[in-house]
Amino acid sequence: MLALRKTQPGFGLEALEVPSPAAPGPGQVTVQVEAVGICGSDVHAYEWTDGYQHMIPYLPVTMGHEFAGRVIAAGEGAAVPTGTRVSVYPRVTRGDGSIAWPGDPRARGDRLTIGLTTDGGFASLLNVPAGNVLPLPGAVDAELGALVEPLAVAGEAVLVGGVGLGDTALVLGPGTIGQGLALMARAAGAARVIVAGRGDEPRYAVLRQLGFADIVDVADGPLGDQVLALTGGRPVDVVLEATGHPPSITDALPVLKREGVLVVAGIHAAPLSLPLTVFVRNRHQLRASHGSEPGTWERVIALLARDPEAYRPMITHRLPLSRGLEGFELARQRAASKVILTP
Repeated sequence: MLALRKTQPGFGLEALEVPSPAAPGPGQVTVQVEAVGICGSDVHAYEWTDGYQHMIPYLPVTMGHEFAGRVIAAGEGAAVPTGTRVSVYPRVTRGDGSIAWPGDPRARGDRLTIGLTTDGGFASLLNVPAGNVLPLPGAVDAELGALVEPLAVAGEAVLVGGVGLGDTALVLGPGTIGQGLALMARAAGAARVIVAGRGDEPRYAVLRQLGFADIVDVADGPLGDQVLALTGGRPVDVVLEATGHPPSITDALPVLKREGVLVVAGIHAAPLSLPLTVFVRNRHQLRASHGSEPGTWERVIALLARDPEAYRPMITHRLPLSRGLEGFELARQRAASKVILTP
């Protein structure tokens, strides 16, 4: 079968023919992948930007951690009926197959990430622990099921930030995670969501389709001036960062209210220089969010099932897996928002 694999440190991926997986072992299921998204972290690993050296001991590896499909076989003790349509939670623990949910504090062994440190979904078939599959409602098709992972990452950050009823949230970054942050902030009750980016019109267009009109382009002027012009001079309640660009954090602090929360969700290749005196005097809170918990996945799936078409504009390109490297270049050059590949 065809697979997109990271075979060595450095730029690029390889499209290779690899053997199909063996029959699922105890506690495993075989998933036939029907849709898999290209994530920003996939692009970073493709480019081999700083922060992905942790993959080196696990290479070669088939990438892809945003995917959905159908269970076609189940190993001994795997209580998932064949034919079940599922999204796949990517965090696994190697060493104790008795733990039903990844993330269980009792779990023992090495923590791995499907698609980054163990084989993932850029292939047609994959064996995964049965505890990692979440059934999809009938209203949520495979390509929407592939959005569960990035939406859950965004949902986790919104929970960390404590976004609440009537809040004004500023989202830094208009990409997939930024779009998810905006959607999840709105779902959490935010009355206003402002999204900031730089020269990224294709993704601004997606945000408009998703119903967000307050878009700030920092190429047109300072972030703070534009945000305060929109709010009538009132600071925002929460800032949610998904840029991977440390200066965006310090640029946003002046528009954050006293005792407000800024959540960092981006992966940063450079350190942050923080004006600590101002930070302390304003009693700002800097929090981090990374990945997501299974409970957040369940919430996201429920939101998708309630109004699936509200999320579909996030997907701008659909390509067969055989054109996967083309899809990576589209994502890398920011010509696409979310690229979905179909094996």
